[in-house]
Order: sequence, then structure tokens, then C-alpha cells
Amino acid sequence: MTNDRCDLICIDAPRAEAIRGRLLDGETAYGAAERAKALSDPTRLTLAAALREADAEGGELCVCDLAWIAGRAQNLVSHHMRTLRSLGVVRSRRSGKMVMYSLTGEGLSLLGAVLDEAPRAKPAGTPVRGAMA
Repeated sequence: MTNDRCDLICIDAPRAEAIRGRLLDGETAYGAAERAKALSDPTRLTLAAALREADAEGGELCVCDLAWIAGRAQNLVSHHMRTLRSLGVVRSRRSGKMVMYSLTGEGLSLLGAVLDEAPRAKPAGTPVRGAMA
């Protein structure tokens, strides 16, 4: 097992202090961590990704569409969308009897940070590595 500690304590005080001064304060870090947790659930991540695709087309999605896209019950999707909205990841607006959702700028940035390094979805019919033929 490796030891991840320095054997000698020697701090580059000016550099360390400069970096420390540029870090987030506790309240800002807490808020950012809460927003990041919003995408830790696979269903919420899928819903946010669907909204990003809709945003690329210049549009929004209603709960009915999101439920169908994610393959989840509408009441479950509504619950997840409330969570995402309360954390500032999505915004909503009422259009008649429908509630339309879109990503906020912050939600789009957060989703990009999470997904842009992840592999993209494979087209339907593409074999999955390691799957039995």
C-alpha cells in the first residue's frame, strides 16, 4: 500500500496562500456541490441530457416528452424536475396546461462538465463490448 503523505513538511507559503485566496468560500462550495449532486442520479442525468439535446434544437421539453424519452413514469419525472429546478439546473415555464423545461446556463455548464468526457451513446443495434452474441 502506498502512503499518500509527504515525508517532509515544507510549504511553499506564498504560492499556497495565493491559491488558497482564490478558492471558493464555504457557502459557494456548498452550493456548487449541491448542484453537482443534482446530476448524480442516473434519471436526472438522463433528463438533463435530453434537455441539452432539445436546447441544441432551440427548444424546450414538457414533462410528458421527458417521461417518454427517459422511459420513466411522468410523476417520477416531475419529482426529478422539481429537484433540478430547486437546485438551479433547469428552469420551467407554464404554457397553458403544460410545464415546459429547459436547462439554465449553469445547468448546461454543469452537464457539459459531467458528460463531455463520457462516451457518447451508441447508435441502436451497435454491439455492446463484452456482450454475448
